[in-house]
Amino acid sequence: MNGTTFNQLTMFHTIVNEGSITKAAQKLEIASPSVSNALKALENELGLPLFTRTTRRIELTEAGRLLYESTKGAVAELNVAVESISDLSKSPSGKVRLTVPRFVYQTLIKPVYPEFCQRYPSIELEISISDAAIDILKEGFDVGIRFGHRIEEGMVARPLTPPMKEALFASPGYVAHWGNPLQPADLKQHRLIQYRFIASNQLAPLVLNNHGESLTVDMANALVVNDTDVMVDAALNGLGVGRIVEPIVAGHFAKGDLVPVLEAFWHTYPGVFIYFHRNAQKAKRVRVLIDFLLERSQVV
Repeated sequence: MNGTTFNQLTMFHTIVNEGSITKAAQKLEIASPSVSNALKALENELGLPLFTRTTRRIELTEAGRLLYESTKGAVAELNVAVESISDLSKSPSGKVRLTVPRFVYQTLIKPVYPEFCQRYPSIELEISISDAAIDILKEGFDVGIRFGHRIEEGMVARPLTPPMKEALFASPGYVAHWGNPLQPADLKQHRLIQYRFIASNQLAPLVLNNHGESLTVDMANALVVNDTDVMVDAALNGLGVGRIVEPIVAGHFAKGDLVPVLEAFWHTYPGVFIYFHRNAQKAKRVRVLIDFLLERSQVV
């Protein structure tokens, strides 16, 4: 791959990722005609159109889609390689995009990100909060944080927390009115504040640990939510039995405005991991974020 072709491919990938030539030019901080000319030159060299253009949008042709998919990894690796060499002579700088679930932001990121930003003022940190499973390469993120069992294959992953339990809980008022279940079978007399996964649109099964065996319990739903804050709020309002990982509600247990339910039967999930593509850590701006979060992690 010569330098000219690499530049053309970089511009091509930027057009795909940004959705237009104009936005690609803004991203690359060059004039729109330069991006347009590079695209035309690449299409002429290949002898095939890479986009279909209308007055409203630009879309990949089949040839364009194949070129994008087959060169995505190579272009990313070359960009990281160039950046990592350039990094040797300067302090960490540039943009770093991080995707995290809401509860991870609340429990792990919120307490520490101001210190990171103060320590590395030349880094522009972007924090994206989503409980959906994110393909970090496809969506353009440098780093993600998820439960260990939800990380896609091929990623490098490092633990940030020990395994954690999914707590069941209710308000004192709910327990006073409806009783405190003592066995999993008692849950049939109660109503669940259910969680729906955003990406799959599936309801999360309620799994308990019944003396070392997984037990799936069916309950009537009091409410269905797709946000952890709403889950806790609904339980505080006495609408039913909530379910969420223990660190989110530990403070409420300490204050007494929520009480544990069937604690002996809580199911354990893998801990939370930070994950990234194997080449991402070669870029200093990404590596310092990974190192910082590992330094602040709960794993000893």
